[in-house]
Amino acid sequence: MAPYETDDSAKAGEAEDVRAGRRKAARYVVPVTVVGVAAATIGLVPAFAGSGDPDLPKISAQELIEKIAASDVQQVSGTVKISTDLGLPDLGGLESSLGAGAAGKPSGGDGGSTAEPSSKLLELATGTHTVRVAADGPDKQKLSLLDKTSEYSVIRNGDDVWAYDSKSNEVFHTTGAADGKEHKKDQKQDQKSDKGLPEDVPATPQKLAEEALKAVDDTTSVTVDGSAQVAGRDAYKLLIKPKGSGSTVGAISIAVDAKTGLPLKFTLTPASGGAAVVDAGFTQVDFAKPSASTFDFTPPKGAKVTEGDELKDQGKHEKQEKPARSGEDLGKELEGGGLKTIGEGWSSIAEFDMGGKGVPSGANGNTGNSDVDGFLNSLGDQVSGKFGSGTVFKTRLINVLITDDGKAYAGAVTKDALVKAANAAK
Repeated sequence: MAPYETDDSAKAGEAEDVRAGRRKAARYVVPVTVVGVAAATIGLVPAFAGSGDPDLPKISAQELIEKIAASDVQQVSGTVKISTDLGLPDLGGLESSLGAGAAGKPSGGDGGSTAEPSSKLLELATGTHTVRVAADGPDKQKLSLLDKTSEYSVIRNGDDVWAYDSKSNEVFHTTGAADGKEHKKDQKQDQKSDKGLPEDVPATPQKLAEEALKAVDDTTSVTVDGSAQVAGRDAYKLLIKPKGSGSTVGAISIAVDAKTGLPLKFTLTPASGGAAVVDAGFTQVDFAKPSASTFDFTPPKGAKVTEGDELKDQGKHEKQEKPARSGEDLGKELEGGGLKTIGEGWSSIAEFDMGGKGVPSGANGNTGNSDVDGFLNSLGDQVSGKFGSGTVFKTRLINVLITDDGKAYAGAVTKDALVKAANAAK
């Protein structure tokens, strides 16, 4: 990666000193390219309080990133409100048309469990949700997804992980959590993979901020955008924006607790304007040690309990559909199939071959079912160019162009950017 431009060699040298001095704190999952950003790019711009905002000491963007990196919050509890608006149409009519079973969760009758976390937590990808979180170090964590009439909880207590869906009265239980933590520690001694917040769940501002900071490079502008109050706490606002054009990302704002360095609020606004695509923030937060009983769980009377090992054994002995691929597995498959990256930074586009298969049958809005056709047509735009013709499937953040000859182009970029990339590839 090319170094950042600067008009002040003294500042550049100062940035080098800071970079060397903070390597001890690099346990946090932020790449060196983020914590080592030169002063001129992230500006050493101090935070000034606006009217009504807390009056905090001046801080540069680089110092604020370091503050996040050095944060070591182990005990926390609070309520997080999450709103996600990818611009997808209402699925209600589609679900009715396909039948309840087509879009529903697996039930205990067919060997699955509605309480299994990997499917249940996908609900966070759409709509507005209230989530309660609690943690007491890496061994005790709890996340509860609240509904008007029900509650879904995932509890980690030592070696045990419990998940409970009050709506269906089903429980999912698995063990070996401590083994997984030790494995992570062996692999990542220098990273804060053992922070005391629920792991692998993109529900907290902290987890979302981690992913955003990984994307910071020399195509990014990072500044301090004043201060704010979040959940009664004084916070600095870190503003991340793509420098170039073509990205669907407008800006990312991260409110960082002035005392602890913990991200309290994460907001991603699209370049097209309007409501945030993702807005996740604490409405209440407490850094006191949670009660030990918070992480206790006993299956309610009459609840169906599914053991994780039972599902594994069932998969070995029964003929089942091919399991869903993880993001990591899919990435490896795409790389093996000739995945290419066009452009860089926020405007980068992934190009890959779909094995000669163009738009899936029925995805052009001609399935014969008016509800399904309406849904598919609301997602796809027909386009053409040097590459021939194809369909762009769009959301407010991620867009994908699938050409009729089986090429795919995907990224957080505009439709025009995808068409331009497909034309240039010919």
